[in-house]
Amino acid sequence: MNIQFKKGVLELCVLSLLFEGDRYGYDLASSLSETISISDGTVYPILRRLKEEGYVKTYLQESTEGPPRKYYSLTESGRKEKIQLHQEWDHFVCGVNKIIEGGAEL
Repeated sequence: MNIQFKKGVLELCVLSLLFEGDRYGYDLASSLSETISISDGTVYPILRRLKEEGYVKTYLQESTEGPPRKYYSLTESGRKEKIQLHQEWDHFVCGVNKIIEGGAEL
């Protein structure tokens, strides 16, 4: 898949997964890579940026499989951002589909 396609939508994908519930970084990366071909390290810069922007917060939780894991959860502004990005994405995809399927009035 074209890298530019992925780049523009990964933030929405991360926010959408966190909208369903709190997750740790590797879990997010694994879930994403089941559907979209990404490397494990792709998600961490996105999470760092989302935290800096106040869309996610972190907390540590003990793990039975090693050291404590850093979990990410959406803040209220993160929930609003996810909804806004999803609406923009739907509008964008609809417009693109009209063009590539030949139904747009140019």
